[in-house]
Amino acid sequence: MVRARAGTTGRSRSRRRARTRLGRFLAATTAAALTVTALVVSATTARAADAELAVNGGFEAGLGNWTCSANTGTTVTAPVRTGAAALKGTPAGSDNARCSQTVNVQPDSLYTLSGWVQGGYVYLGATGTGTTDVSTWTPAAASWQKLSTTFRTGPATTSVTIYTHGWYGTPAYHADDISLFGPSGGPVTIPTAPTGLTAGSPGSTYVPLAWIPVSGATGYHVYRGTQRVASSASASAYLTGLTPSTVYDFEVTAVNNAGESPRSAAVRVTTTSGGGGDGGLPPHALVGYLHTSFANGSGYTRMADVPDSWDVINLAFGEPTSVTSGDIRFGLCPVTECPNVESVADFKTAIKAKQAAGKKVLISIGGQNGQVQLASTGARDAFVTSVSRIIDEYGLDGLDIDFEGHSLSLNTGDTDFRSPTTPVIVNLISAVKTLKARYGAKFVLTMAPETFFVQLGYQFYGSGPWGGQDPRAGSYLPVIHALRDDLTLLHVQHYNSGPIMGLDNQYHTMGNADFHISMADMLLTGFPVAGNTTRMFPPLRPEQLAIGMPASTQAGNGYTPPGEVNKTLDCLTKRVNCGSYQTHGTWPALRGLMSWSINWDRFNQFEFSRNFDAYRWS
Repeated sequence: MVRARAGTTGRSRSRRRARTRLGRFLAATTAAALTVTALVVSATTARAADAELAVNGGFEAGLGNWTCSANTGTTVTAPVRTGAAALKGTPAGSDNARCSQTVNVQPDSLYTLSGWVQGGYVYLGATGTGTTDVSTWTPAAASWQKLSTTFRTGPATTSVTIYTHGWYGTPAYHADDISLFGPSGGPVTIPTAPTGLTAGSPGSTYVPLAWIPVSGATGYHVYRGTQRVASSASASAYLTGLTPSTVYDFEVTAVNNAGESPRSAAVRVTTTSGGGGDGGLPPHALVGYLHTSFANGSGYTRMADVPDSWDVINLAFGEPTSVTSGDIRFGLCPVTECPNVESVADFKTAIKAKQAAGKKVLISIGGQNGQVQLASTGARDAFVTSVSRIIDEYGLDGLDIDFEGHSLSLNTGDTDFRSPTTPVIVNLISAVKTLKARYGAKFVLTMAPETFFVQLGYQFYGSGPWGGQDPRAGSYLPVIHALRDDLTLLHVQHYNSGPIMGLDNQYHTMGNADFHISMADMLLTGFPVAGNTTRMFPPLRPEQLAIGMPASTQAGNGYTPPGEVNKTLDCLTKRVNCGSYQTHGTWPALRGLMSWSINWDRFNQFEFSRNFDAYRWS
C-alpha cells in the first residue's frame, strides 16, 4: 500500500540478466546433447534385429497401451497426421497431461524415439534407460512437426518408459505416430506393489505422499478405502481437500500397459486442527485500508465514519522504529496533517462499535514507508512484543502483513520455498506463529503482498540457480506456504504491478478483468515455482482469497472500472464473462475484494464499495 506509489524498479534488468544466463545454459546443454548423440550414433550396432516397439503409437485403438495422468488425455479424430485418430493432451492445474507406456528392451542397445506433434508446448522422452534419460520438445507447432531423439540402454536395463506431455497452463497438444525403434525385448508384465509409502508433514486440509519408484511402472494410483483419490506419473502425490483433525488411511498401486499392481501397505495420516478458519467473516467480504496515521491527499476518515460496507478494516500503518529493530509503533494522524482526527479514546470506542456490528479491525504492518526486516531473533521477539502491545491497547482482532520494498528477499542459495533458510523469512514465520498461538483460533491473519513477491514466482524465485535475478522475486511464497493453515485472507495487490506471466504463459497487464482473473487463477490452481515441477506451490482455498484493487484512479496504478470488476467475479465464481483467459476451475466460495483504500473510496463517491454491495454472487 502506498502514500505515493511508484512501481517496483530493476525488474527489466534482472529479467534480461536471467534470460542471458538461461541462453548460455541452453546453449551449453544443447552442445552437450549433440556430443552425446554423436557418441551414441557411433556406438556398436545393437545385437538383436531392430523392430517397432511402441504399441498403438498412432492411437487407432484409443488410449490402449497408454496411461494418461489425471484423465488429461483422450483421442480425437481431428487433427490427425495419419490414420483415423491422434492423442490430445490437455494440461490442467498442476498436471502437465503426461501420457506414457512401458516397453521391454534389450540391455546395452541403441534406440530411436520419434513422434509427430502439434499445438501447445509438447515434450517427447524416455525414462528408465539405465544411462541418460532423454527428451526433446517444441514450444508450439501450428502444423505437424517431428520430434526425435536417441538413447542407449544400460547393461541391466530390460524396460523403458516412453512418454509425451505438455506444459502447465498452456493450450492442449496433439501427438500421433509415436515410434520406438530398436531391438525388441520380452513381454511387459504387471508391476509389483509399491513399497516405502510415507506421508510428509500434513496440514489441516492437505498431505504430501511419497513412495519408492517401481520398475516398469508408467504411473500410480492413490486410494482411500475403495475410492481412487489421485493418480500420479511420479512416485509422489499431493492430496488436498481433506478435513481438519481427521484420520486417513492411504494406499498406492503401480500401473503399466499390462495392468495394475496389488496395493501397497497403508499409511495412516492425521490432519492438523488448522485454526486459520474464516475469522468470523461473512461468506463474501470487503476488505479496506483506513489511513489512520496519515491523510495521503484523500482526507482523513474517522473510524466512526467508516461505512458499513467494509467487513475488514486494516489500520494503516504500524511502522518500525528502524528497518531492522522489529519494534513496531502505531499512532493516530497528527492534528497538523489531519485537523479532524478524533481522540484516542473516541478512536477506541469506535473500534468497539465496529466489532459489535460484526466488523474486524486489524493492525497493518509495513506499507511503502514501513520497511521491516526481522534479520535477527532479537528483532523477531521485539516484533512479537510490540505488535501484541498494539493489539492489546486498541482491542484489535488480528494482524495484516503488508511488507513491501526490501522487507523480504531471499539469500543466495535459498531456492526451495518449502524449507526457507533466509533469516528475515524464517523469523517472520516464527513471529506470526507465536502471535497466532498467543491469541488463538479467532485471531485474524491477512497478507497484502505485491504480485512481484507472489505470482512472479512462477517464472523467477530469488536470485535464481545461477544468480543475477532480483532476490525479492517470489519471496512471499515461503511465508504464505508456511502459514497457510493460519491464514485467514491473502489479498495480493493487483495494482502498481508490471506485466506478470499467468499459467497460460502469456503476460497480463493490470487494470482489467483479464489481469485479476489470471492472477487469482494462479493461487487457486497452484503452480510450479520458477518452473520447477518438483516444487509445486499448492493452491489456496477460495475462501482464503480476496483480490486487491485500487478504489479510484488516484489510489494507484491499475484502477479497474466497475464493469471489469464484475467480470472478474463472474468468471472466477460462475465461469462466465471470462474473456480469452480460461480458468482452471470455478470457485463460488471466493471470499471477496480488498481495496486501497477506504479513504480513496470515499474521495471517489464510494464507487468501489457500492459496486461490491450491489454485486449478485448467485
